[in-house]
Amino acid sequence: MCAITMRMPNPRVGSLNEKPLHRALKEAYARPGDQLEAAVGPYVVDILRGSHIIEIQTRHFSAIKRKVHALIEEHDLVLVIPVAETRRIVKLPPAGDGTETSRRSPRRGSAVDVFDELVSFPQLVTHPRFAVEVALTCEEEVWRRDVPRGWRRHGWVVDHRRLVEVVGRVCLASAADLAGLLPAGLLAPFTTSDLAEAIGRPRHLAQKMAYCLASTGAIVPVRRDGNAIRYVPVDPDRQ
Repeated sequence: MCAITMRMPNPRVGSLNEKPLHRALKEAYARPGDQLEAAVGPYVVDILRGSHIIEIQTRHFSAIKRKVHALIEEHDLVLVIPVAETRRIVKLPPAGDGTETSRRSPRRGSAVDVFDELVSFPQLVTHPRFAVEVALTCEEEVWRRDVPRGWRRHGWVVDHRRLVEVVGRVCLASAADLAGLLPAGLLAPFTTSDLAEAIGRPRHLAQKMAYCLASTGAIVPVRRDGNAIRYVPVDPDRQ
């Protein structure tokens, strides 16, 4: 279901006032003959390909939960979320003052970062008409000066994100696909602390990952050690 071909962006495709990252991904995923910004019942979808829907969601799965539930009653739907595998920070100068500066960000994303959003409706991954596709990207994150709002970044705020290229794609269409994101060296039974160390991410993301995997039956709890629950993966043939 996630076998979606992509093409190079065409700047003529799409006309809505949307963020650059969303627009670029929509243009990259669109094929000739697709309907863009198409009406499906009471909703507008990014790409309609026959009865197949492709939605681009750069963040906040919770905002489209009702929409997705309604659309998959009659349509196959792939929800695309970009995760920046690499990025550059681009700082916009104040108006009329200097030029852009840029630097490489030390942050590196991976497919496991999808669990930050998938926690909103993990069970849908087991629905036969639904799949999530993680688009691993190289991006530019554009900052601008806004002292009142940007106190956390010394007066800078993120204005928008720009797509440089899509460097990989990961399709998640089943509980087995989710289990495939467990690191190979993780020893079972494991806790969320073990999982956090194995994926190199904070424990709060590992907790979301464990919740999603348990919700779809990809892992099961086997015992509790104090306050920590230990999990084991489920054999895919038993799912």
